[in-house]
Amino acid sequence: MVEKDESGPGGISEEEAAQYDRQIRLWGLEAQKRLRASRVLLVGLRGLGAEVAKNLILAGVRGVTLLDHRQVSQDDCGSQFLIPFPLQVSQDDPCSQFLVPAGSLGRNVAEASLGRAQSLNPMVEVRADPESVDCKPHDFFTQFDAVCLTCCSRESMVRINQICHQSGVKFFTGDVFGYHGFMFADLGHHEFVEEKPKVAKGSPGVEDGPEAKRARLDPPETTMVKKRLEFCSLREALAVEWRGEKAAAALRRTAPDYFLLQVLLRFRSEQGRDPCPGSGSEDSERLLRLRREVLEALGVGPQLLPEHFHSSCFSEMAPVCAVVGGVLGQEVVKALSQRDPPHNNFFFFDGLKGSGVVECLGPPL
Repeated sequence: MVEKDESGPGGISEEEAAQYDRQIRLWGLEAQKRLRASRVLLVGLRGLGAEVAKNLILAGVRGVTLLDHRQVSQDDCGSQFLIPFPLQVSQDDPCSQFLVPAGSLGRNVAEASLGRAQSLNPMVEVRADPESVDCKPHDFFTQFDAVCLTCCSRESMVRINQICHQSGVKFFTGDVFGYHGFMFADLGHHEFVEEKPKVAKGSPGVEDGPEAKRARLDPPETTMVKKRLEFCSLREALAVEWRGEKAAAALRRTAPDYFLLQVLLRFRSEQGRDPCPGSGSEDSERLLRLRREVLEALGVGPQLLPEHFHSSCFSEMAPVCAVVGGVLGQEVVKALSQRDPPHNNFFFFDGLKGSGVVECLGPPL
């Protein structure tokens, strides 16, 4: 990590001013200084985690801790670009077009990702932690300004969110399941500023002339408006009551991705993994069973998810990771810089439709 010389304007070194010139022009010096003072914990270094790590490190936060207890497997070579995979031709079929990754297999994922992650921006302090997030005590999470979870169980998400919510730590979580991805944010009591155009005061009865023409050509003046939002916890957002007339009206406006997420998190809790192509037929049957059980428990009908929904939930697709990781990284940056309105509180992406939607779910409906 490069030592920072803060002799430049506004406490930003000349190196930082050059590195972050475009960002400072985009969201301002004060927002960049808040980012530079922020530490982020990123849990889970699969494809989505790699995208989020890249975006946060390039944005110029003070430090990023990469935490993952897993070992590198061949599944990681499809979307995890931070792990160096030296390639060798398969000895079983030397003429094969497919190359087998070697060299990084069996290493800890966080440690294997550290080198490339650090090379993205030497001004950011990047660390690797090879322990399991479930072994971390309460005070481990409170040393960070934001915590972002991927690849975690529902129970871990809820537990860590409660810690962050009580301690004033910005909380994010997200995952990618095949063509589908999501993110959730709990920023607690969040204050931010939003740039708004000033309302021009025109002279009554004057619609033309030099002054009116100049006003149409000049860029509009803007002002910064302070705003505040309240966020609910993940536990509350996942425990919405869908029975009753009021809930029925909200149900018609809610994306089915919310219910798909509930099914997939239940699958992860029961199986200790995500749906896998290697056990496709068995996992499809499990997903269909969970669709019935989970949706009935929520008080909604199974018709919210079509019979074939399971076919698009396998593996972690790199293009979906890029989209969801871009949104998730952007939301962390917005929260830490306190600039621009954040997504409150879910973002769902459907790669089959190529579209995303923001949903605000939790008490009250």
